[in-house]
Amino acid sequence: MHPLKVEFFHDAVCAWCFVLAPRLQQLQAELNLDIQHRTFILQTSREAMIERFGSMPQAKQTILEHWRACAEAEDTPRINIEGMRQQAFDYPTGLLAGLACQAATLLAGNPGHARMFERLQEAHLVENRNIGDHDTVLTLAEEAGLDTAAFALAFYEQAPQLLHDELAMGQRLGIRSVPSLVIDGRYLVSGALGLDDLRQAMARVREAQ
Repeated sequence: MHPLKVEFFHDAVCAWCFVLAPRLQQLQAELNLDIQHRTFILQTSREAMIERFGSMPQAKQTILEHWRACAEAEDTPRINIEGMRQQAFDYPTGLLAGLACQAATLLAGNPGHARMFERLQEAHLVENRNIGDHDTVLTLAEEAGLDTAAFALAFYEQAPQLLHDELAMGQRLGIRSVPSLVIDGRYLVSGALGLDDLRQAMARVREAQ
């Protein structure tokens, strides 16, 4: 069975992406999936957050209600809603995390992107650290096994253009929400599907090849 390319479009601050990611990992070997990580950020600035939610406090309140639904859907309970509620910082956008994932790709390819994304999500949703803070993101990159100096250079110098290009790619492919999967470059699947639904989606694509 040849590898099936699956492009996983995600945002590190997205709890539904956190729900989906381990399911994809579980199916990667079982279904011979070539999972390519892609960044797609819904709000890239504080201004965009306020436009979407009305205010930063309202953004946090609304998003943590979404977290509750995600926590109920998790296969293994990990999301720490009350821990995030108690943090004094504003709910972060996914911008710095997206830049971090691009920098990780430059340094360590797709596996680096995957590792950085996983570390960012765990820090955000489980440990309730502020991934909208530059120093925190640089620390997380080191924790993900990336060279600090090389990461910082890539983060500030090259990652912005790469992130711009990846967001544009997502828009061309019709991505409007996260998580979204583009299977075999042609089939778009949105949402945190369960394992059985994911298996069926992959099987349908293979049958159509």
